[in-house]
Amino acid sequence: MQPSLTDCRKGACFMDKNVIISVKGTQAVEDQDVNIMELVTEGKYYKLDDAYYVTYDESEVTGMNGTTTTLKVVDGVVTLIRVGSVNSHFVFQQGQKHVSYYDTEHGAFTISVLANEVNVKIDDNGGEISVGYQLEIDNNNTGENDFFMSIREAGQTDDKHYRKHKGTRQEFS
Repeated sequence: MQPSLTDCRKGACFMDKNVIISVKGTQAVEDQDVNIMELVTEGKYYKLDDAYYVTYDESEVTGMNGTTTTLKVVDGVVTLIRVGSVNSHFVFQQGQKHVSYYDTEHGAFTISVLANEVNVKIDDNGGEISVGYQLEIDNNNTGENDFFMSIREAGQTDDKHYRKHKGTRQEFS
């Protein structure tokens, strides 16, 4: 295992760690079952200046093979950026609506994102991010959504749960 790096160059301090990322997302659409997606994967966690970044590669099981997902967290604002077979840029800022884009191999469209709740509890050791939000496509509400992300340094002795389920994904309807 590579040790964590902490360095300061030209006044920009950064930290870089291999992490285990656990993501649970739910989507509740009126008159339909709640869709729940869980993913545990390896990724990178780093800090540049005052912003924390979490990045990981999507796979076939998420339907976004060939896409890299990055979350940028600064001052309580979470920005989700996907680049590859799916391209998107969503800004989650509590109480604010942001217009974003979503570009897939099947076409592109704009989406409005309204974050009802943004809770960030992270530091140089990892932590948790929780976001509750609504999406609107062409001014039509698509339901209530949320995601919870846990970030833990890879190889920790208290990492039993994540080692056991590493690389798995479960879907429930």
